[in-house]
Amino acid sequence: MDILQIVIVIGVLMLIAKPLGDYLYHVFSNEPNLTDRVFRWVEKPIFALIGVKQRTGMSWKRYAFSFIAINIVLVAISYAVLRLQSGLPLNPSDIGNMEPTLVMNTIISFITNTNLQHYSGETGLTYFSQMAVIMMMMFASAATGFSVAVAFVRGITSKGKSLGNFFEDFVKAHTRIFLPLSTIITLVLVALQVPQTLDLTLTITTLQGSTQQIAIGPVASLESIKHLGTNGGGFFGVNSAHPFENPNPLTNVIEILSMWALPASLPFMYGRFAKSRKQGWVIFSAMMILFLVFLTVAYTAEKNGNPALNDLGIDASQGSMEGKEVRFGMAQSVLFTAVTTAATTGTVNNMHDTLTPLGGLVPLAEMMLNVVFGGKGVGLMNMLMYAILAVFICGLMVGRTPEFLGRKIEPREMKLIAVAILAHPFIILAPTAAAFLIDLGKGSISNSGFHGITQVLYEYTSSAANNGSGFEGLADNTPFWNISTGLVMFFGRYISMIAMLAVVGSLVRKQWVPETIGTFRTDNALFTFLLIGTVILIGALTFLPVVVLGPIAEHLTIR
Repeated sequence: MDILQIVIVIGVLMLIAKPLGDYLYHVFSNEPNLTDRVFRWVEKPIFALIGVKQRTGMSWKRYAFSFIAINIVLVAISYAVLRLQSGLPLNPSDIGNMEPTLVMNTIISFITNTNLQHYSGETGLTYFSQMAVIMMMMFASAATGFSVAVAFVRGITSKGKSLGNFFEDFVKAHTRIFLPLSTIITLVLVALQVPQTLDLTLTITTLQGSTQQIAIGPVASLESIKHLGTNGGGFFGVNSAHPFENPNPLTNVIEILSMWALPASLPFMYGRFAKSRKQGWVIFSAMMILFLVFLTVAYTAEKNGNPALNDLGIDASQGSMEGKEVRFGMAQSVLFTAVTTAATTGTVNNMHDTLTPLGGLVPLAEMMLNVVFGGKGVGLMNMLMYAILAVFICGLMVGRTPEFLGRKIEPREMKLIAVAILAHPFIILAPTAAAFLIDLGKGSISNSGFHGITQVLYEYTSSAANNGSGFEGLADNTPFWNISTGLVMFFGRYISMIAMLAVVGSLVRKQWVPETIGTFRTDNALFTFLLIGTVILIGALTFLPVVVLGPIAEHLTIR
């Protein structure tokens, strides 16, 4: 039954990913199509208001400056709201202002599409802050990532020198993708009993006769964009394990598909831009094979349970259910875990800290690689970066000039790719080491064994991958953790995005090279496995030592 549930969800994803990829191509191809007639009436006054009428193409530098500038403006507005939220409207619970370092962490977290939360949503934010800051940045950060990915795809697949116009892409991502889809998902979730209200907290009488206040609010609307935008921040502290956010197995499946569908469709959009659907299938197949391997490891580990408990004669027929919701069971808990870190969403329906060591290794490894579907556009860009790297390595091995989609890969591009590849492990491993060297870091660790290493490693990996899920167990709402993870989230988002735009900016200036019989093919099964091998090789070289010290060592000790 467990396997059947997983197969059905994956099957539904396969049915919707390709048509959705075709739709995304029509949205961003800038060629006349049906979506223009449906949405142009909404977009025309927006473009007039922001002064973008001609929507001329941009260089990579101008494109990067545009998305950074709009992010800075949104950060300034959001910072002011969170610091003054106690005096703003829609505050029925009289919630106070946020502490400055927590505000900094929260603002960086949500503008970078990470949504790491060092606060509990129902007690840390007012209704106004949830909607005007959190939900607003969920839309904006997702649209930003989508836009940059589309610009990258345009650059490597077209013969022109323009990456498109950021403001046009940004607006279209809102009007044609996130707003309509989130509206539909919100209505479905409301129909399935997810709250959507501005009323005060519920007052109930318990079985013992005392009164209790239960937090409610505009939950359904936040849930929809949190999953569609691969954001992950929860309205409540326990995120999608809360019965108001995720009441039953059907809503669980809807949330899984919501956060998985758009990242899974991007390879097919890329195939349409490349004028070769096989190119899209190669990228999608590599992502799906890696995902299925990780999912199998996680399910097997959790189904086998904890050997230490099994040795005590405790019934392990259901596997390790510690930290999991009974209403979801083993299959939907493990699948949710694998998808939320593969798609770098960060929403959780179970406690990752209670996963078995190998089960906990899976979400950690998916975030370290950051190419297994990935979030809004970042996963596709990272996988294409590895594809260029694979072509370069294979070209050196056979003595050919490396070419990818009609453009030569030369030292400048490889240097920029090296920056993007090396920055990711550096901003994870360096802060992890620092946390164990100073008292400010060590004092927050709740487990002194190998599990404690994993707790710290997971926190920084989640921050660098812009995932936001927590292994928990850390007392992380301190100035040290707020500032350090804030910096990691910032660098994890912007270094890689700017480096990849610089790569494509270098490629678009090159002369198009026609394909010949000697061109290394990147649209077949052989290249799929070469691509997977490149990802695994780089990942093992950078992260295997620290993984051995954490989850693998813990697994061996309980064995």
